[in-house]
Amino acid sequence: MSAPFAVAALYRFVRLPDPASMQPAMQDRLRDAGLCGTLLLAEEGINGTIAGPPEALRGFVEALKTDPQYGGRFADLDVKWSTAEDKPFRKARVRLKKEIVTMGVPEVNPGDPENVGRYVDPDEWNRLLDDPEVVLIDTRNDYEFEIGTFESAAGPAVNPNTHTFREFPAFVAEQLDPGKHKKVAMFCTGGIRCEKSTALLKSQGFEDVVHLRGGILKYLETVPEPESKFNGACFVFDRRVAVTHGLEETDHELCYACGWPTTPADRAHPDYTPGIACPRCVGQHTPEQIARFTMRQSQIAAG
Repeated sequence: MSAPFAVAALYRFVRLPDPASMQPAMQDRLRDAGLCGTLLLAEEGINGTIAGPPEALRGFVEALKTDPQYGGRFADLDVKWSTAEDKPFRKARVRLKKEIVTMGVPEVNPGDPENVGRYVDPDEWNRLLDDPEVVLIDTRNDYEFEIGTFESAAGPAVNPNTHTFREFPAFVAEQLDPGKHKKVAMFCTGGIRCEKSTALLKSQGFEDVVHLRGGILKYLETVPEPESKFNGACFVFDRRVAVTHGLEETDHELCYACGWPTTPADRAHPDYTPGIACPRCVGQHTPEQIARFTMRQSQIAAG
């Protein structure tokens, strides 16, 4: 039997002259379709992950692409499809933002094709990783890198050790050099962060910059597991927590005290207390935080 929920992770860098005018009708349409999740609108485009009954979700995405009210701006929407056994989100909302993925460098403009690096499709990605001269960079955050990343001829991808995407420009400034790093390949969950990252590098003089089209999700969906160069699981920003090859859900769960994904071994550790601490964050919280976490966990347990 197929999973009851379809999930669409989507984005598109495109000029939106008045995103606020789109918000009310788009939010009504999202809720009327019985969908859940969040869409972000900014002058640089659209981004989000939404879920719901498969037919309703596909109808909503198709309307984004084709409805004349959007002026064809979302016709080339990048969409990654997957499924979920349980409802991934509680609410449906459309939010206005300054950026659809926050880097904090407003002059970087991925909306113009000449400003971004070259796309590499998943079926070409493995050949690229076999090149020892390629500097492979995971543009995601530390907790995402922790549970899975790509392996190249030179070893595992470079971890920028960031906790938010806002920290990525500082990593580039401190660790990368256009004169030294001649070939740079980047990737992220669905493609949006690495696309914006290539725009940042191009603006700073890096010439040979590529990024994985569709991100890890598209790679895990299309590349057979025996041929895969991705080790581990891919963190996703919904209740599934992480997926692996074929976009199958894993047994990871979030630690609601620190936000890091936990494995069954973590949850069997003596330092793990559901909702209050995991082996990574035990001892790091104040008494007030612990009291708040305990209250929240008791409310969850009570249903």
